[in-house]
Amino acid sequence: MLDVHRLRKTFGDFVAVDDVTFSLPEGGSLAIVGESGSGKTTTARMLAGVETPSAGRITVAGDERGPGRARARERRARSRQLQMVFQDPYASLDRRQRVGDAIAEAVRLHRSLPAAALAARVGELLDMVGLDDRQARSLPSALSGGQRQRVAIARALAAEPRVLILDEAIAALDVSIQAQILGLLARIRAATGTALLFITHDLGAVRHISDDVLVMQAGRVVEHGPVSTVLNTPQNPYTQRLIASIPKPGWTPRRSRQEPAA
Repeated sequence: MLDVHRLRKTFGDFVAVDDVTFSLPEGGSLAIVGESGSGKTTTARMLAGVETPSAGRITVAGDERGPGRARARERRARSRQLQMVFQDPYASLDRRQRVGDAIAEAVRLHRSLPAAALAARVGELLDMVGLDDRQARSLPSALSGGQRQRVAIARALAAEPRVLILDEAIAALDVSIQAQILGLLARIRAATGTALLFITHDLGAVRHISDDVLVMQAGRVVEHGPVSTVLNTPQNPYTQRLIASIPKPGWTPRRSRQEPAA
């Protein structure tokens, strides 16, 4: 469904992404992990068309994209294949627009439907992400962070994409809400066959959402394989350090373990 070959992005003399190659099968789930500055988000932005690759090839559902800026018509056609959900849903939603209207606008961008069919489709998308008519009539400011992220996911699904990119989509949420969103994404994947590309620094979440994982450091891929293999028996020293940094069960900060001063 998604094939990336020798992708590269430079900003002047700075190489942000260098020689990145991977593939994502139809209905599959891949996580790209790495610390801040590793190039994972820049990679995602090139896939989504937000950034233009300096070199390399991106193929989505047989549609090949090379370096260079696409025309507006091409960008719209490509957006029907691949959609992106960002970390901060409040920033990506129009604060003056009610939730139902925002989702309806996304549907109209890709499909021409009569009013009744449009309303029905909006209802389907709301139901798919666990929202109802009450939230549909609300402004984003009236919703919780988790609800706003559900709206962002529904709006992305309005295009009926083949690939959904989630760029740190749970990073700003409480742990319990993160688990709910991960469960929601797993159900959407099973119901629609949409492939998921999960950009994250949270290795704990990777186990729950992805089949495969790709580890990036300084713009390059250092390890790539099934989640169970990479996380249980990492071969690269950088991957080993990332995994070692995950807090273990029962861990508490050093300050909390110290006795109060007399």
